[in-house]
Amino acid sequence: MAQKFIKSQNKNSQSTAFGKYFATAVYDEKFITTEQIADFIQQQCSIKKSDIKAALDELGGAMKHFFELGQKIRLDGIGIFKVGFSSIGVTKLEDCSAATITERRILFQPETERVVVGQTTNKEGKIVQKYVVAKSLIKDVLFEETHENAMKNPSAGSGTVDEGSGSGSSAGSETGGSGNNSGGSGIIPTPTDPEDDQPA
Repeated sequence: MAQKFIKSQNKNSQSTAFGKYFATAVYDEKFITTEQIADFIQQQCSIKKSDIKAALDELGGAMKHFFELGQKIRLDGIGIFKVGFSSIGVTKLEDCSAATITERRILFQPETERVVVGQTTNKEGKIVQKYVVAKSLIKDVLFEETHENAMKNPSAGSGTVDEGSGSGSSAGSETGGSGNNSGGSGIIPTPTDPEDDQPA
C-alpha cells in the first residue's frame, strides 16, 4: 500500500504557479480507529489487544492532564506535543492577561531523523557524509497515483468521514508543490522541540 495522490492543475490566475500541475494527496474516506490500531499493535507484540486498547483509551486523558500542568509531551517515534494559543493584542501591559487568550490548539512537531544519503568532500578535502532530515513517521512512505478523489477501502473499518478527503496538499515550492521524501541507511534519531507554532 502507498499514500495515494492525484494530478491537479492550479487554476488560480493570480498565482505564480497558474497552469502548473501538482501531486495532491488523496485519503481514505474512513479514519483508522483505536480498535484497528490496537489490533495492529497486538500483531507486532505479545500484549493482548484489550490491554492495548485500554492504554490507548487512556492516552488522551493522560495528555490532557500534563497539558493542564503546562508540560510538553514527547512520544518516542512520534514527536512532541504542546499547548498553543492566540491572543488579542492590547496597548497597555496591565491589560495583557489570560482574558486576552482566544483560540487554543495543540502544536505538534514530528520526530525527525538524520538519514545518510551519500558522501561529499569538504573544503579541507576530507570525505564527509551527506544527509537529510526526515520525519520518522513518514520517511518510508511510498506514493502512488490514483484517479479517484477519495479512496474507498473496505478494510479501513467504520469511522467518521474525513471532510478534507482529496483536498490535502503538501508544503513545497510555488504553492501546491509536493515535498520530497528521502530514505536510506544510517539513521540517527534526533527529536526536536517545536519552537515554531505548527497546529496539529
